Amino acid sequence: MAIAPTVAKYLAAKNVKYDVLQHERTPSSGRAAAASHIPGDRLAKAVLLRDAHGYALALLPASHHIRLSELKRQFGDDVEFASEQEIVELFDDCVDGAVPAVGECYGLDVVVDEDINSKPEIYFEAGDHATLVHMSRADFTALTPTAQLGHFSRPH
Repeated sequence: MAIAPTVAKYLAAKNVKYDVLQHERTPSSGRAAAASHIPGDRLAKAVLLRDAHGYALALLPASHHIRLSELKRQFGDDVEFASEQEIVELFDDCVDGAVPAVGECYGLDVVVDEDINSKPEIYFEAGDHATLVHMSRADFTALTPTAQLGHFSRPH
């Protein structure tokens, strides 16, 4: 499948520089980093959240665990993980579970963990389990202009 159509259109519209990295099919972002021989702290893992206002995407390093208690403290007590069915419905042009770390093109608010935001380059799932998008932090920041920053993850 490569890059999901929604993501491809968004990248083209934003006019950012990126390259595509193919790897063996993997079941998780951590394993995608290993298969691609890149540091897990440079691969932005996307987690779909739900609250009273709708959905949001939390971005954190693939080498980290999300701390829901910190998300709640920083962004509201009603924050919770979305269901697998909600993910499938919102990311209907992606392979199940391969959530790209770009929320704006799907109409989602974004919260970015400071640990991923500090890296010089960022990778993220392109919409399947065998393709990564790679770009500079500056270009990635251009894709998340309204994102809130927080610290809500810790290394595995």
